Amino acid sequence: MSEEHPIRVMLVDDHAMVRSGLAGFLMAYDDLELAGEASSGEVAIGQCDRDEPDVILMDLVMPGMSGAEATQRIRERHPATQVIALTSFKEDELVQGALAAGAIGYLLKNVTADELAEAIRAAYHGKP
Repeated sequence: MSEEHPIRVMLVDDHAMVRSGLAGFLMAYDDLELAGEASSGEVAIGQCDRDEPDVILMDLVMPGMSGAEATQRIRERHPATQVIALTSFKEDELVQGALAAGAIGYLLKNVTADELAEAIRAAYHGKP
């Protein structure tokens, strides 16, 4: 990453308030940039094709397509895009499904802003 190229982050969550909070958090960091938002896995795939984010924060539980399925499809089409799964509860089956689908790691939604920023930076560099 060069100084003039912030890490482009896409937010995928079916709750507008969660996306809004995450978008606000991204503005606090000079090296992170909002690349787009999606309210579903289906929308996320199309937006990823168009916006080509570096890192995606992916909700695991959404109506329609699950976060794990969206992760798998995005990783097939965009192998350089890293996905971090976000979940409210550490449900082993959900987390394992997301990791098996290609997520580089997962975070609980109650993570601190600094922990989330560090996770995004690590994912960008290919580290879980």
